[in-house]
Amino acid sequence: QVQLVESGGGAVQAGGSLRLSCAASGRTFSNYAMGWFRQAPGKERDFVASISWGGGSTYYADSVKGRFTISRDNAKNTVYLQMNSLKPEDTAVYYCAAASGAHYLAKHDFNYWGQGTQVTVSS
Repeated sequence: QVQLVESGGGAVQAGGSLRLSCAASGRTFSNYAMGWFRQAPGKERDFVASISWGGGSTYYADSVKGRFTISRDNAKNTVYLQMNSLKPEDTAVYYCAAASGAHYLAKHDFNYWGQGTQVTVSS
């Protein structure tokens, strides 16, 4: 089992920045690829970004490329999502997830999920 706890969400004006953190406990953190997803009210949970076990490979949804950066610190068992130039359409609950397999782009690739943290961007 892997337990994931997100933090860092909040309310910000358009153009602002937030940094989300996800602290992992349980199994060996470096054995898992990590990802961030988001879900707006009434919508599906969508992929935002993911990062490989060692941090050497990262992937982003087109909607956040150039604005968001995913990173991880395996010594601290933590993955981060730096969000810059935020837009109202970024408003959602953001979820951290861990994947034990070889793939880490789709929701079904991820085995463990956090409870989510709310991000609200006002115009």
